Amino acid sequence: MSTELRVRVVQDPSRGFTALPDELTRAPDITVSLDVLSEDRVRARLHGPAVPSLHGTEHRVDLSVRPAEVRAASARLCRLWKELLVDHRPSASDGRPEPGAPEQPYASLVDLRHRPVAELYDIVDELCLAGSELLFGVLLGGTDPRVERFRAYLAEALAASEGLRVRFDSDMHIPWPMVSLRPEDVPGPERAGTLSALFPLFLGHRHQIEQTGGAYPWLTGRHETPTVPTVSLNHDTRIDRKGLTRAVEVARLLAKDTHFVERTTRRELVRALADRGLCEQLMYFWCHGRFVPNGSQPAVLALKLTDEPAFDAQTVRERRRAFGEGSLFQPFVVLNACHAGVPEGGGDLAFLGSALIHAGARGVLGPQIEMPQVFAAEYALEFLTRYLRGTDTAGAIAHAVARRFADELRNPLGFAYALHCGMDTRLERAVSPAADSGQEVGV
Repeated sequence: MSTELRVRVVQDPSRGFTALPDELTRAPDITVSLDVLSEDRVRARLHGPAVPSLHGTEHRVDLSVRPAEVRAASARLCRLWKELLVDHRPSASDGRPEPGAPEQPYASLVDLRHRPVAELYDIVDELCLAGSELLFGVLLGGTDPRVERFRAYLAEALAASEGLRVRFDSDMHIPWPMVSLRPEDVPGPERAGTLSALFPLFLGHRHQIEQTGGAYPWLTGRHETPTVPTVSLNHDTRIDRKGLTRAVEVARLLAKDTHFVERTTRRELVRALADRGLCEQLMYFWCHGRFVPNGSQPAVLALKLTDEPAFDAQTVRERRRAFGEGSLFQPFVVLNACHAGVPEGGGDLAFLGSALIHAGARGVLGPQIEMPQVFAAEYALEFLTRYLRGTDTAGAIAHAVARRFADELRNPLGFAYALHCGMDTRLERAVSPAADSGQEVGV
């Protein structure tokens, strides 16, 4: 007589490799790696199916630049976007404020089609020049023939077509969507002197882009896809009390057809992060971000909700460290707060986005400059509307939204948002049995 033996699995020697791979395992079309080997040495590598082959191996070269110089040039590019674009104050020929014009039009308007074309062209042209100088003059500068060859291969790969999936895997933070190609790199009809010729030079206009380095999503376990996603709004209720932005519409959007969670205080957020069962598919933050002193160490990026205490990367690590891999915590995170996409002091290990990804987040999207509230809310409404549909990936949406603002509204601020991992992440929704069978469900 046969007997069924009771079996209990106590180990997982394959560490989940018996499961189907997640979509995040797709290889990018182009991968650019920058490894900081010492204080005066950076190694660059380039590979991917969209890169011209080099005897069946990757392109690799040691660059003639110090990491500190790259970080300084990156910080300068972000500063120029803030000073030249966001803080621009129109003036008449005599230097006085322009009569009847908004004091800071590029901080208070989303649609820039009615701004003087020559004024906007001059601003974007200078930002484009600074972005190309960062890439070709600083990072890949010099006369070393090997660096020159690497520079040519990279320019060819990035300029040959548009819409590629590009990963920049770097120990150094560089605002890649704000980086530009040179006019001579991009083939096409002659449109010199027009905005339509400048916008396609920005990498954020040309391609889907994600920044990685030191933090990758550890999706070791597949969890049941919910029919109704859980979405949270973590915000400072003091922002835009006069209703000058579309933040209220964003909140309504997040609450529509979802399990909606609202948090307004650090206490509520910390309590949620300390919950082993925290399971949200999307976390949205609408708050202020600032750098705070940290003794003799680099300043720390901290975000604040409605109450006074701030939270930072260490707050996330302290609450989630004990839960390890395979956690239910696997959201896509939108940090719509000033500087949320920038690591403090150039140190990625202290970056809030990295801490969230180490804790299980699939990806993090945030601005790399101090973003005007009006544009930030408009961007969030556009991005989240598309993401909540569950049909497109975060990378494709961020790319499409940035292009829409630039091409239709002449506003380049969409390029100032950066993805930290998560290029191929999308909001998955399970099909309910009723919907799958075609039955109507009454409420």
